[in-house]
Amino acid sequence: MLDEQALRELLGKVANGQTDIEGAIGALRSLPFENLGFAHIDHHRSIRQGFPEVIFCAGKTPSQVGQIFAQLAEHHDRVLGTRAAPEHFERTRQLVPGVQYNPTARTLWLDKKPELPRKGGVVIVAGGTSDLPVVEEAELTLHLMGHAAERVCDVGVAGLHRLLRYVKAIQSANVIIVIAGMEGALPSVVGGLVAVPVIAVPTSVGYGVSFGGFAALLGMLNSCAPGVAVVNIDNGYGAGCLAAMINQKSAPSPVSPD
Repeated sequence: MLDEQALRELLGKVANGQTDIEGAIGALRSLPFENLGFAHIDHHRSIRQGFPEVIFCAGKTPSQVGQIFAQLAEHHDRVLGTRAAPEHFERTRQLVPGVQYNPTARTLWLDKKPELPRKGGVVIVAGGTSDLPVVEEAELTLHLMGHAAERVCDVGVAGLHRLLRYVKAIQSANVIIVIAGMEGALPSVVGGLVAVPVIAVPTSVGYGVSFGGFAALLGMLNSCAPGVAVVNIDNGYGAGCLAAMINQKSAPSPVSPD
């Protein structure tokens, strides 16, 4: 593993004579990227952005995903793959002991240090149970990036009284992810109740003229509530990344070991 902390430790060893220059060069040799022939793995990303490169598994063969995951696991404590199919998991677990798979979120991941505390301050609000695949993708992304999210699910606008029970929880958050399909009205409702950023995620849940999430996307882009930003359809990973960045810069919040 060679993240920012490890790099500081390596440079410190060079400075005090514990490691010679050749040893440091060997440790740094694969730092920028690693060429597998079919992929250039960006090992430098964790230093630039705070988290290793994430594997988008769709369109890749099980062998390709397995090889990329295995190489990332050699350098990093936490590795994440999104849009993963069962066959991606089956191949990857042959190469990487301890890899886990969530079939609902279609994610595979490795966490070598699950005992580390997570920073609280993120709430995920979802319109319906059908939105859970996107909820779980966002929640796992946050978890691996060091943040604990509170869920408030199945509180869509068709029964708005359900959401009102959780107003105190959402108003205490540093950032809120709101996930909804159909007409995508829920982020506007939440945005009108809080004074923190709201990340809206349209989902592909809905009947014919929802156009696979386009109706929800357009509804969220036209939100009348201030402070609402929108990511792509079903992009729980992107919402989780953005929420983690915002929460990391926010005031200290209660932490969770989970």
